[in-house]
Amino acid sequence: MSERRPSPFKTLLDSEMCTLIEAAKDVYQVRFKNRAANAYLVRGSSRTIMIDVGLSSNYPHLLTSLDHIGVKPDDIDMVVLSHEHLDHIGAAYHFHGRAFIAAHRLAANKIMLRDDFSMLRKMFNEPNVPINIDLWLEEGNLIDLGNFRLNVMHTPGHTSACITLFEQDKGLLFASDTLMPGGVMGGVFGSGSIADYIQSLERLKGLDSKILLSGHGRLSDTPQEDVRIAIQRSHGLLSDTAQLFDALDARANFEPIMQSVRDLNKLDDS
Repeated sequence: MSERRPSPFKTLLDSEMCTLIEAAKDVYQVRFKNRAANAYLVRGSSRTIMIDVGLSSNYPHLLTSLDHIGVKPDDIDMVVLSHEHLDHIGAAYHFHGRAFIAAHRLAANKIMLRDDFSMLRKMFNEPNVPINIDLWLEEGNLIDLGNFRLNVMHTPGHTSACITLFEQDKGLLFASDTLMPGGVMGGVFGSGSIADYIQSLERLKGLDSKILLSGHGRLSDTPQEDVRIAIQRSHGLLSDTAQLFDALDARANFEPIMQSVRDLNKLDDS
C-alpha cells in the first residue's frame, strides 16, 4: 500500500485542541480536533475576514491560533458564514460589534429566527445565544479584500443555503461542506437536496481551482480530482435514494391515508 505523500501545507501550530495551517500566503486554516468545522482567516491588503468560526466552545482556541499569526479579534472586518449549521457558526456571536457577520439570505433567515432544527442545535449542544446577521449575501456578490477577490457562489445541496467562495486569480476554493478532500460530501440535511448537490458539484467542476479549503478535514491541492469523485458518489447516492423509495412503495403507503380522508368526507356529507 502506498503512503500518502507529504502535505505541501505548512503547520504553524499544533495543540491538543486545534492545528493552525498556512494554506497560502495570508490564508490560514484553523482545524479543530473536536466536532467543530474548520475556520479560515484571509488577511487582505485592505480588510481581513474569517470564513466560518467553529463552535462557541472552541473560541478560546481560535483566539490562540489567531494570536500566533498576530491577529486580534478587532482586526477582523467580516465573518462569512457558509451555512447555518452550528459547528460552523457557533462562535459567531463573539464577533458582534467587532465585525460584520454575513451569510446567504436563506441561512440568514434561519439563523436570525433561531431555527434550532435547521441549525442542529440539539446535535451540538451549543448555548442558545442569538447570532445577528448584518449582511445578506447572494449569488454573484464579490467580497473585495484588496489582494483577494472572493466570488460568492450559491451551492445548495448540503442545505438550501450553502455558499462557496472562490478566489479565481489564486484558485482558492472555500467549499465548506459541499466538497471535502477525497471527494467526500457533507451529507444532505433538512432543506438540502441530492439533485441540488449534483448541480452544485458540476459548477465547482468548471472552476480552475488549485486548493480546496473545506469545512472539515485537511487542505487539498487536488480539488479537480476531489470534485470528480464527489460527482460520481453523488450520482450513486441518487440511485440509492431511488431504490429506497421503491422499497418503501410510496403509493401503497399513501392509499390508506387517502381512504381515511374519503371516510372523513363521507361523515361530513351525512
